[in-house]
Amino acid sequence: MTLMTERPITISGTEPPSFEGLLDALDELHVPDGYKAEIVKGNIVVSPWSKGYYSRVMKSVRRQLEEFLPEGHLIDSSPLLFVFPGVERAYGPDIYAAHERTLETDSNRLDGEGLSFVAELTSVSTRLDDLTDKVEAYGKAGVPVYLVLDMQDERAIVFCDPYDKGYQATHTKPFGEKLYIPDPFGCELDTAGFQAPPDED
Repeated sequence: MTLMTERPITISGTEPPSFEGLLDALDELHVPDGYKAEIVKGNIVVSPWSKGYYSRVMKSVRRQLEEFLPEGHLIDSSPLLFVFPGVERAYGPDIYAAHERTLETDSNRLDGEGLSFVAELTSVSTRLDDLTDKVEAYGKAGVPVYLVLDMQDERAIVFCDPYDKGYQATHTKPFGEKLYIPDPFGCELDTAGFQAPPDED
């Protein structure tokens, strides 16, 4: 198998690989330091980890939402793979909240339906999937709140009210303003300081 960063990796063979086959291949894949691998649209996609300042933004989101977590839920940004068999997807979200039972396993394939919140910070290579494929997959799985921090357009988009085609409601604010994060959180997220640092000369 050839590793192609920021592009789909295809598994050779006469038949398209099954979702389980892709998961098994993902287990065997050696992902270089600084990269993560996900299953998107029937392919293993390897993309680079975030830019440095994304860490500051992720820490701010976790800190602001932590006190509003549903009982028994945890929020984190450590690299974990959440699996959605119904739509044959597997994602490693930038930030996630899930019931502690979902995380209490020795498997590296976690149940995506145990998520109560997901946030993705877009990059040039992942932005389209974050704004389309993942919206549909997270919504179909019943994830109550999906937050996209569009780092290229400097805006925050929250998707809520999941249904079988994605989400029924969307709210958007430019970075620098407050965005309401609906139930099960019911709080405001202050996006001040989410912008990129000034260009270095």
